Amino acid sequence: MTLPERAARSCWHGAINPLHSTVYFSPDLGKEFAALGITDRNAVNLASRSAAMGAVGAGTVTATFYNYRHDLVARHLPAVWETATPAQVLAARLRAVDSTLRRLLGDETIASPEVAEAAGLAMRAAEACTRHARTLYSAHADLPVPEEPHLKLWHATTLLREHRGDGHLVALLTVGLDPVEALVSHTASGHGMTPKYLKYIRGWEQADLDAAAGRLRERGLLDSEGELTPEGAALREALETETDRLDEAPYEHLGAAGVARLAEIGGGFTVQAFVAGAFPADLMGKA
Repeated sequence: MTLPERAARSCWHGAINPLHSTVYFSPDLGKEFAALGITDRNAVNLASRSAAMGAVGAGTVTATFYNYRHDLVARHLPAVWETATPAQVLAARLRAVDSTLRRLLGDETIASPEVAEAAGLAMRAAEACTRHARTLYSAHADLPVPEEPHLKLWHATTLLREHRGDGHLVALLTVGLDPVEALVSHTASGHGMTPKYLKYIRGWEQADLDAAAGRLRERGLLDSEGELTPEGAALREALETETDRLDEAPYEHLGAAGVARLAEIGGGFTVQAFVAGAFPADLMGKA
């Protein structure tokens, strides 16, 4: 059965990406990394996201992450690997995932059959992911699959998240958005991070954001108030449509009923996580 329009995109936005992302805003991650001797918040973020690739340097991470400022990345990589090995970082991240999901969802939910069902559905979808040109997905696909259902679910959402993310970078190049333009236009759409977090997490300065906004205005994609023009909105939709196309295989493999069920169950977990304070209140939006 053909998937309903945007079903895969809705499942990814509502169930997959939020569950994966909970750990990166969790105090549990900071505690686990502090025990390894890594205390800088940016070093924690960069190491935890890149460790699956091994002890890589700044150039590899800047290229693979696309929208982080290179100066920020180079400040911490490869130096962080002198403090902890990638294997230690990955183990610490998984411990943080365990404590984070238990705290946000509660032990009753963690032990529920729905978690095991969602894990099975997400892993089945991931069977159809492909490695070529998918650096972060392929690196994570080499990691062992955890046995506990809630950790297996998180692992599966990671595979699906990085598979879509790797394809999204291809789409960004196709539509001609550089790293900062991609972030600024996403924020203007109302679905991206606020400027505060573009500076805090991605390392950009206000001058960088302002310059990118100027380039977008010159292309007719932003208006004088920083809102997307009709042309800008159309470009963002074309970007997401191309990302959908590049990411369709896992969801076609899972099938319409499976995608709907994963969205239903995973979406419920996402709501629980949001209510429990998984993300900063000012993370998303235009201001």
